[in-house]
Amino acid sequence: MKQNLADRLSNYALSLKYSALPQSTIHEVKRRVIDSVGCALGAFYEEPSVYSRTVASRVTTPDTNAATLWGTRTKSAVDLAAFNNGIMTRYFDFNDTYLSKEPAHPSDNIAPLFAVAEAERKSGKDLIKSIAIAYEIQCRLCDAASIRKHFWDHVNYGNFSVTLGLAPLMGLTPEQTSHAQGLAAAPHCAMRQTRAGTLSMWKGCAFGNTSRNAAFAALLAREGMSGPAPIFEGEMGFEVLLSHGKINLPKLGGVGKNGFMIDITSIKYVPVEYHAQAGVQLGLQFRKEILETVGAQSLRPSATISKRAQATAPLHTQDIADSVKDILIRTFDAAVDIIAGDPSKWNPTTRETADHSLPYCVAAAMLDGQVWHEQFDEKRIRDPKILKFLKKIRVKRDAACNKKYPATIPTDIEVTLKNGKKIRKAMDAPPGHAKNPMTDKQVEDKFIANTEKKLTPEQQRATMDRLWRLDEVADVGELPPLFVLRES
Repeated sequence: MKQNLADRLSNYALSLKYSALPQSTIHEVKRRVIDSVGCALGAFYEEPSVYSRTVASRVTTPDTNAATLWGTRTKSAVDLAAFNNGIMTRYFDFNDTYLSKEPAHPSDNIAPLFAVAEAERKSGKDLIKSIAIAYEIQCRLCDAASIRKHFWDHVNYGNFSVTLGLAPLMGLTPEQTSHAQGLAAAPHCAMRQTRAGTLSMWKGCAFGNTSRNAAFAALLAREGMSGPAPIFEGEMGFEVLLSHGKINLPKLGGVGKNGFMIDITSIKYVPVEYHAQAGVQLGLQFRKEILETVGAQSLRPSATISKRAQATAPLHTQDIADSVKDILIRTFDAAVDIIAGDPSKWNPTTRETADHSLPYCVAAAMLDGQVWHEQFDEKRIRDPKILKFLKKIRVKRDAACNKKYPATIPTDIEVTLKNGKKIRKAMDAPPGHAKNPMTDKQVEDKFIANTEKKLTPEQQRATMDRLWRLDEVADVGELPPLFVLRES
């Protein structure tokens, strides 16, 4: 009898050896863990993080069955820790990305795997291997089929990637692992409405919920609970309802000469939806050239830019606004559909909508000279000056850009100045893209910027140094105390 996909994935996850991971893949895992912890601590005080932490902190369990709520010394049930830490990692929309038929943020898998590794007293090597497995599964599923086009959210693939990453950490059998996939997926199919129209806090929480469900499913399966099967090929299974066709996966990483998918994922350079990364970088380039053109020298920095950036990028907002007549952004279909295709993206009212708005992100880059967390404060996104500037922007689908996506995220912008001058710039692979990767130093700089005022410089250095040596860690539980916030 032909093996079904859930069983095949179970066997893969449980048979992969740490020794099968090349040093390049191990290093990429370390980079993603450093990046994810930094993103999470950066979002520590954001409302969804506070809400989830409040709920999780009400549930206490013996230390042997618990995991730390990052940034604190509090431990909670492992599924609630996975939920809370996952929300923190994802909330600023700053963690990494993989683009294919279905886009995803595969580092969403890290928080739940970290939580379970802590609860199960696993080693850094165990965690590294499980992260590589989860990336492999999620990215390969994204290659296989788009579920977004059928109105399902990309986090549904996380039901499988998280569960399969957890299986070796929890000592599940192949049969238990297959049941866990059914227990995670069948009851928890997330709708794409999460990312449609005006976006709510849930946009940054959806995968955290997937993580919670997957952890709970794995716990149930380990106790003996059976799950719906076959979860992919069943008459009302995943392939019928979500992918609308058979999911064919090639040989997975570590099998034969196949490399690992984590090696070709992209780290975000600025905290915006990934399809806007090139637009932001072009916006910054336009700003510099326009200011040189108009000779702006006199205006003082605005409160919309951080003190860190004021020294190197003084604002001349009005000079830019007064100089620009029209901005035409040519880009690929996915960018238009996801971050420019509905009215809310041209009049954002929430942070979640603004960081998923291509016109807003480009406008913020041009007007403010940076795109950082300050650009998504409520006061800034509702500023009449930036909303007026958005009316000068047009977004157009472009056939040439479509041919390059998803291998790159091509963006072509033409700015017409009021003096008649036209400036045109294009970019395919912005900083952080797999074809233009961030250096280790840049990953560290991002961690430091995200944890500014939250960790002491000594904590920042100690955390990064230990995570760079994650493969030497005997017990993952020794890591969370390194990055307890000063106020905690």
